[in-house]
Amino acid sequence: MTKKIKIMTISDSPFAPSGVGTQTKYMIESLLKTGKFTVHSIAGAIKHQDYRLIKTEEYGEDWVTQPIDGYGNPDILRSMVMNYKPDILWFMTDPRFYEWLWNIDVEIRKNVPMVYYHVWDNYPFPKFNRKWYLSNDLILTISKVTDDIVKNVAPEVESIYLPHAVESNIFKKNDVPKDKQFEDKFVFFWNNRNARRKQSGTLIFWFKKFLDKIGHDKATLIMHTEPQDPHGQDLVAIMEGLDLTDGQVLLSTEKLSSLQLANLYNMADCTINISDAEGFGLATLESLSCGTPIIVTMTGGLQEQVTDGENWFGIGIEPKSKAVIGSQQVPWIYEDRIAKEDFLNALETMYSKSKEELEELGQKGIEHVQKNYSFEKYGSSWVDVLENLHERCGSWENRKDFKTWELIEL
Repeated sequence: MTKKIKIMTISDSPFAPSGVGTQTKYMIESLLKTGKFTVHSIAGAIKHQDYRLIKTEEYGEDWVTQPIDGYGNPDILRSMVMNYKPDILWFMTDPRFYEWLWNIDVEIRKNVPMVYYHVWDNYPFPKFNRKWYLSNDLILTISKVTDDIVKNVAPEVESIYLPHAVESNIFKKNDVPKDKQFEDKFVFFWNNRNARRKQSGTLIFWFKKFLDKIGHDKATLIMHTEPQDPHGQDLVAIMEGLDLTDGQVLLSTEKLSSLQLANLYNMADCTINISDAEGFGLATLESLSCGTPIIVTMTGGLQEQVTDGENWFGIGIEPKSKAVIGSQQVPWIYEDRIAKEDFLNALETMYSKSKEELEELGQKGIEHVQKNYSFEKYGSSWVDVLENLHERCGSWENRKDFKTWELIEL
């Protein structure tokens, strides 16, 4: 019997609704369905109610999940690596959360190859990331922007472009009718975290300007988010301050299943994402898969979703300015900021389209997703990549293709 390849993952919890969590779950399930892998997930990023090991009924001992706070630390990882003895360490999200891991890369990589699924939002080229890129055996990139960055900053590191995918058997066009309260209204949908860079508060202010022009009874904005996230704004206070409490803006705050979320995309006429920076933006891909056009900022992974360079599947708004922001860990990165006038024009353009025009846009979007963001291709690509890496690099006593630092006499 062939020995199964043991994968250890570190990322958002695969049971969390975030884009990182969702893609982690998709990847893990694709591996397990082959019967060739086992997975030990280190599930971070969210506040857990229970820290006991999680096992799924379908996969049993082949998939064990360990909830942790944050993304871990050297002591936690050392213990888990020695206990589980993985063949590959796979990890995903923004690199600043893994500085501690790259600081012990030689210690880990002498036994286990490291695969990083890289999330990065924007230019200028982050040369300060180079030392981190060099600490991996393989980097996979979620968007064309991220792929370009890795290939320019650390061309000697092997990298592969593998964008996010969407489960199109769930996120698909259906015949869900509009709720009665929306029958005569154009429905805009926003599904994002209430964080500053997502522009949740700005969206409400600008949407009021749009309603002031077309009439407050003509359109509704549904926002699926946490209204009082500590990293964002108090959306309820904004709505009350702007007198938008009569159905103009509605908040969807309950945790929804993927099927319930797909129904919301289908009920909407258009989905919006005007983030200043976005690594990929899974919500807009889910919307396209449901046949609902999108309005997005031309930044990060959003710009490759709204157009394939020839066809458009919604409206992409070019930024009017760039702000350079940063921190101690990320010295610089652009935020792409659109102008209010351009956004209002986009809303009016979408609002003025006929039902037939919206359906044509929606059908093109579905075809775009099926061609470029296939769930099946995403899963099979991960299987091939990790099988090939294991064959080439081995692990533990069979570790190949890696040398630790050596002292030489001069």
